[in-house]
This record gives sequence, structure tokens and C-alpha cells, in this order.
Amino acid sequence: MTDLHELTALDQWNLLQRGEVTPLELADHYLERIEALNPLVGAFVTVTPDAARERAELVRTSVPRSAPLWGLPIGDKDLWQRAGVPTGFGSRLLAGYVPEESDEIVQDLDAAGAVSLGKTGAPEFGLPCYTETLVAPPVRTPWGLERGAGGSSGGAAAAVASGMLPFAPGSDGGGSIRIPAAACGLVGLKPSRGRVPSGSGLESLGGLVVDGPIARTVEDAALLLDGMIARRNGRVDHRFAVVAPGDDRAFLGAAVRGEGRYQLGVMTTSAWDLDYEIDLDPDALAALDRAADEFAALGHGIEQIALTPDPTYGPAFITLWKAGAARIPAEGEAMALLEPLTRWLVEQGRAVGARELGAALAALTAYERSLIRQLSTFDAVLTPALAMTPRPLGWYDAEDAEHNFAQQVQYTPFTSMLNVSGLPAITLPVWQTSDGLPMGVQLIGRPGGEAVLLSLGAQLQRRIHWQDRRPAVWDTANLR
Repeated sequence: MTDLHELTALDQWNLLQRGEVTPLELADHYLERIEALNPLVGAFVTVTPDAARERAELVRTSVPRSAPLWGLPIGDKDLWQRAGVPTGFGSRLLAGYVPEESDEIVQDLDAAGAVSLGKTGAPEFGLPCYTETLVAPPVRTPWGLERGAGGSSGGAAAAVASGMLPFAPGSDGGGSIRIPAAACGLVGLKPSRGRVPSGSGLESLGGLVVDGPIARTVEDAALLLDGMIARRNGRVDHRFAVVAPGDDRAFLGAAVRGEGRYQLGVMTTSAWDLDYEIDLDPDALAALDRAADEFAALGHGIEQIALTPDPTYGPAFITLWKAGAARIPAEGEAMALLEPLTRWLVEQGRAVGARELGAALAALTAYERSLIRQLSTFDAVLTPALAMTPRPLGWYDAEDAEHNFAQQVQYTPFTSMLNVSGLPAITLPVWQTSDGLPMGVQLIGRPGGEAVLLSLGAQLQRRIHWQDRRPAVWDTANLR
């Protein structure tokens, strides 16, 4: 019999539905893999086997089998609070903190029937695009253990890529789903602002942070997205009057069918081109060419495009990034517990005045309108996912915060502009370097265009079959 972790999440869900495996059996299977693999990969910062087994039995006896994620294991990102489970936010500042209440996204995943196995690693307060903290071992991409998994949903991506989870939820405020998904050879979907009610972006400064799925296949990403959206009796439980465009239908069908012919733009320009020197690695360009060629062979229209440079974007985004750190609860001597990058951001953010912040928000709102207008003639726009191969551990400057930020932008120039604009985007693992490292592409959709992105991703997946690739650590026999 095929090992359970070799199956897609959708296949595992079907086994659960037919009663061929129980939620407890599935949880135990993955807990065994976590025990074997996590010391090597560092994906989980907290594992909760007793709570997971108790939860699996509760799902079996008390949650309707029709729940969209019934019995499927997940991990909670360590930026999300789950009642009774330590939540460290990747920081020494909150060591030992155990929340009494769960965040809404955690509650929605529970209502969907998921079984949490613990907390997946994240960088300090989710600020950097890599997951190397002072409170836990670095999170490594399973494809090259000397390299980082990206961030801030680095632990989630590393867990999925190594087969410690079938899929995993994450959050994305500047690329934090798409970056680790690309670094770990996975599918990562950043939904439209307002799409996921409990992770809509509408409560975060500038509307940047949304929640979405990381998975090995496009279908699994759609399955998890549907679970995160929290439908009740077929209707989305919206918590705001402003929601993503489009209807409330499930997305799994679009991913399974993978239908349609579309007009695609292809570009290598980004919002950061005036602020930093952006050099694209040859493997980033090779991934882009591979995807464009495959889409052309499928009959999609392909047109090369370039963004109009905007000198306001970089300074405005940096102001917002700093201001977002100002609310971190560190005062006085507690500031010394923060990592140098975080401490610098907090200090800089607290010095941002109302006029400066208001001007930055206005500039980014104008950029949102401009970007949507520039991309509006296309059903989707194709870019590299990352400008470089997954970065070696210790590559980012640990002391010079401004240099650190420049490094992050030069690695991930194509992601943050989509958080600013609220557009959906999906990363697809279409390429491997000569050393076996994953490289991906990003597809940007129209507002509310997740179904088109999933359809396009499914078509590309059928041609490339990335879901059949496995890193060496996948087979735990290699560790003996």
C-alpha cells in the first residue's frame, strides 16, 4: 500500500471520507514523520501530539464528515494564537506565552475539520522573508539543507515539502506564502484582499496581510483555500462589508478542471527597480521561459510587458514596513530581547509621524490603482517567483538592518507589490537548478481572479508534473 504521505491531500481526504483511514491514524502517521524529520528541517517549533490525537478523535465523533478539511492534519503558523498552546511569534520577547483564546483563522480551520499537529516556524513577528531566529533552529528547505526555506511561512512550507504535512496554511504580508513555497518547490497562493474572512487583510496596516494555502499540488491548494474561507451552509461568513470581487463558489472545481484559454502577460520588471539593483539569476529566467513556453504550447496568448517605474513605491513601502513594527509590545529593557532587525524597525516605526504615514498610505493606494490598470488587459501576468535561488543560511546581514532589507528586496522583488494592490497571486514550482534546487514562477491575477490562477496552474501542473518530485529527506530510510 502507498504510504499516506505519498498521496495528495485530496486523496487523503477521499480515504477519510470512505472510512479507509481515520483522522487518528492519519495524525499518527504524520506525527511519526515529524519526529523523524523535524530535527533535520526545523519546520515545527512546537509539536502537540497529545492535543492532536485528542482533536483527531473529536473530529471523528463530533465534526460533520462534510466539513471541507475533515480529519486532515495541518500546522498553525507560530504567528497565530491557539488557546493553550505556546505561541512565540519567533521572538524571545514572548517566550513562555500561552494564549487563552484562539485567533479567528485557527477557529475557522477547526470548524473546517482540520487537525492541528503543532506550530510551524516563523521569523520574529513575521517581518523578514527568511526563517532564522534566535529562539529555534533555522528552517531549511528540504531540497538543500544548507539553504533557508524562506519566510515568513517558512516552517509551513518546509513541513509540506518534506512530507510532515499534506498541506499547510500560511499568511502573506509581502510575499510570506509565495517566497517559502517557491524556495521549497511548492504551490503557494496569496488570495485577493478580502477573500478569506479571518485573514482578509482588511485589519492590517495598509491591507497587506492575507492568509492562504501552501501545498504540493494546485488541487490541494484549492482544497485548503476552500477550508480557510469558512463557508457556512454554502455561504461565506464575511466579517466585513468589503470583500474580494467574484462569487462565493468553491475553488476546488476550477483547480480540478483546469480549463480555459487566456491572455497572459510576461514581465521581469518590479516595483523596486528604481530603488535597488535587481539582478535575475539565470535559473529564475529559465523558470520563466519554461512556464511561458508551456503556456504558449497550451494555446494561451503570450505578450511581453513592462511596468511603468514609480519613484514613490519604495519609500512608501519602507515607511509602512517600519510603521507596522511599531506596535510590537516591547518597551524599555525588553527591547534588548528583540533581534537587531526587529529592534531597528520598532525604533524607526515609532518615529514615523502621522503626516509621513498618511502620505505613504496615499502613495501606495495610488500605486494599487496604477498596477491594476497596467495589468488589466491580461487575464494573468507571469513573473519569476524569486530573483535568486534559495539563499544560504546566514546570508542575510544580522546587524545592518538597511542592508538586510535591501537583500530581502533583491531576493523577492516581485511579491510585495501584490500585497499593496490586494491582487491574488500563485507561485508554481516549474524548474530545478543543476543542483536540484527548486525555482518557480508567479502568476498574478485580476481582483478576485483566484479561479483563473488555479485553472492555469492546473494546466501547467499536468505538463510538468512537479508533484512527482521528492527531496532526498522525503524517504526517512535515508536518515538511518
